[in-house]
Amino acid sequence: MLQIIIKKHCSTIRNCSMYCSFFLSAFILLLVTCPLRGQDLQKKKLLPEDYHFWGQTVLEKVSPDENWASFKMSYENESDTLLVQNVFNNKTFRFADGKQGTFLGNSFICIINDRLHILDLKTLIEKTFEGVESFSCSNAEQMVLLLYSTGTNKDALEIYSLKTRKSILISKVTNFLLSPEGSSLFYTVCDNNKNSAAYVDLKKMDNMAWLIKDSEEKITSAVWQRKGQGVAFIEQFKDERHNRLFYYRKNENRTFKLSSESDSIFFKSWCITPEISRQIIISDDLQKVFFAVKNNCQSFPLTAKNKVEIWNTQDKLIYTDQIKQGALLDKTRCAMWLPDQSKLKAVTSQSLPSIILDADMNYAYLSNPKQYEPQFEYEGCRDFYAVDLKTFEKKIFLKNHPYDYYALNPSPGGKYFAYFKESNWWIYNPKEDTHTNITATLKVNFKGKKYELIPESVYGNPGWTDGDKKILIYDQFDIWSINPDGKSARRLTKGREKQIVYRIIIPDSRHLKKIYDGPVLQTFDLDKPLFLRAKGPNENIGCFIWKKSAGEKQLHFSESYLDQFKLTDNKQHIFYREQNFDVPPQLVSLNNVTGKSITFFKSNAQHKKYFWGKSELISFENSKGDSLKAVLIYPAAYNPDKKYPMVVNIYEKKSSELHMYQNPSLLNGGGFNALVYSLEGYFVLLPDIKLEYQNPGISAFDCVASAVRKVLTKDLVNFQKIGLLGHSFGGYESLFITTQTSMFASVVASGAITDLVSYYHSVGSFGRPNIWRFEAEQWNMGSPHEIPELYKANSAIFHADKIDKPLLLWSGKNDPQVDMRQSQEFYLALRRLRKKSIMLLYPDEGHILLDKKNQKDITIRTLQWFNYFLKDDHTSDWISFGVN
Repeated sequence: MLQIIIKKHCSTIRNCSMYCSFFLSAFILLLVTCPLRGQDLQKKKLLPEDYHFWGQTVLEKVSPDENWASFKMSYENESDTLLVQNVFNNKTFRFADGKQGTFLGNSFICIINDRLHILDLKTLIEKTFEGVESFSCSNAEQMVLLLYSTGTNKDALEIYSLKTRKSILISKVTNFLLSPEGSSLFYTVCDNNKNSAAYVDLKKMDNMAWLIKDSEEKITSAVWQRKGQGVAFIEQFKDERHNRLFYYRKNENRTFKLSSESDSIFFKSWCITPEISRQIIISDDLQKVFFAVKNNCQSFPLTAKNKVEIWNTQDKLIYTDQIKQGALLDKTRCAMWLPDQSKLKAVTSQSLPSIILDADMNYAYLSNPKQYEPQFEYEGCRDFYAVDLKTFEKKIFLKNHPYDYYALNPSPGGKYFAYFKESNWWIYNPKEDTHTNITATLKVNFKGKKYELIPESVYGNPGWTDGDKKILIYDQFDIWSINPDGKSARRLTKGREKQIVYRIIIPDSRHLKKIYDGPVLQTFDLDKPLFLRAKGPNENIGCFIWKKSAGEKQLHFSESYLDQFKLTDNKQHIFYREQNFDVPPQLVSLNNVTGKSITFFKSNAQHKKYFWGKSELISFENSKGDSLKAVLIYPAAYNPDKKYPMVVNIYEKKSSELHMYQNPSLLNGGGFNALVYSLEGYFVLLPDIKLEYQNPGISAFDCVASAVRKVLTKDLVNFQKIGLLGHSFGGYESLFITTQTSMFASVVASGAITDLVSYYHSVGSFGRPNIWRFEAEQWNMGSPHEIPELYKANSAIFHADKIDKPLLLWSGKNDPQVDMRQSQEFYLALRRLRKKSIMLLYPDEGHILLDKKNQKDITIRTLQWFNYFLKDDHTSDWISFGVN
């Protein structure tokens, strides 16, 4: 067996000895027997050659009648499999490499390569269509629209009815777009190099209109109005100065046309332009069309080739930032066309290029991201103006205000604009030009720790009730319903009493819904139930139902992790994925009335054959008396009569991983897989870290050391055999901590920041200076020019002389996030100090390794490194040569 393993891997990997030693140790562990308590002796040790049996489970869709669910299983060395399963009788269909699975009435539809599959879920008869390039489904008309790319129907659009099982074929179609409600169709045709566009009413197929005929130019950027009552598109000429915008209103069967060149109302020297970030938008009242325009005469010398780069300290953005992002705002403007009035207005300008539109599109909220530049936070402060799109009266309503995408929200009905200021939520009424503080009297925090490496964030505003009558706001635990005048506020949930965090389940991610530079918030009806995700103080996740008359009621709440919640319009059941550290993900349907649940799919059935560890929540305090948590993962096949080595993996908050199931894998972009270490006979500690203002390294050391000491009191771990590793910010913490203590026998730091001063003065991804990471986020320190000694005190490179254990450093050579020279500088410092260390650099890799060979390489090398120092396994020659 051992010889076969060695032959298999040495034939494909350059460093044979490295992999031989890895599998040798695994083989030896398999042969060793020891007394086991509470374990099934029929179980066996999980070896690397079996890792490929594990797959990831993703719940995708639920049928309208809630009887079927579709989900995907993904495996490392195989194509994904899309499954559709009956929740009640477990009837299952598998589609290898199936994509875009969706339910339409009583059918399930997906595409595999260029073959479309339609499975009738009542008769279980499957129909296929060959040569399909793309498809859409009309729920309203129970139709499937298929665009063919090959075969006898090449370049044809087929409209197939599930009701009649009949089709209509439209030839020479180049593109199509179904209206949002699914009752109307826009499509383009190319015949003899001439392009045409048409509208079709899918309810009455004979009701169609040609919107443009036989154009020699490209037809692009088609967009439907939100309710499907109109469609607009651009006729794009090779010379953009001739571009034309078309707008069709189906209730009038009327087409409007706007020309960049010939219309007298058009701006001089400007033209219509297709722009993804400024796509066409049609207002709900069908009276306004918003689109992007570009100045024909505008030039951008910064992008010219073969010219010197001019870096001026007075520039709003540094040179690289301007090239990569700033110029985008300078190139285009947003214009508003009123076709009935033959009017055209520029909404944004060079001085105010950023726009947030309310859903009714009666007001635009403008700002300039560069207004107060140069500044040194990720998003700078700016002034905000409210523009009445009827009168174009402009009022400044926020001055020098921070930009926060989730805390600058126009109400869905367009009556108000909500924003967060001075620890409170405020409501601006643009019509009255008034501001109201609506949370000042509530005496709870609406801002706090929410994201990793960000000290404080607004907890959030999920939406409003119908008619903008009430705004819904999150505090640390609960959901509030508040009148926009601030005179009435109601706490909908009672989470604070039990330290349970309640959040509304919104299946479709909110960040996907936006109008230009602002979000579109959800509208809720509080007379109907709300479905809530709940998180308890011990990392338990559950789901609750809230009703106006009764408050929240528990549907499911246990020591497990729940996610991927799905709801249909029916809302009789809630679907979700559930898992625990030692229970593979399973898919559940829960009846909201009876409270009964059905587990209709369990992944990774082979799990039960193997020894597996367990996870345990540890409570500890740092030296300041702050209460913190950590996850302790036990070795698989744990023997209580033995003391084990331990690896500590750090970043900031890790306790949320308590109930998460992890697949065993050697393919890890960050080089670490906690489960693999458990399988290889390690304890794994994942501590939470509370970062202290202006002392990130020192506070990280305090928290990690306190967590380790707490574990040592349990008498499980060999205190001389503890390792530490982290990636990115965790790499920074790991390196700094090892300069402060001899607690760790070995350390691995990857993608690490080693010199805070030099990193502060570096340019990161997207050409942006890294200064923002130090002001109010991540390091949370301020400027090194103001506190140089604190920067030095928290920089590992200034304490490199204190290191007394060999280090392993690694980085991607093309890392845009943390320049590999940070690791290189530390390596050179250790070399100059004659310290033992090895650095691995991966060519053509970034912050996370993407090449599977490299992922496998770094995972095994990291494990070998800890085996060498924590298990005294000195069979890895590449380590022996580097540290002896």
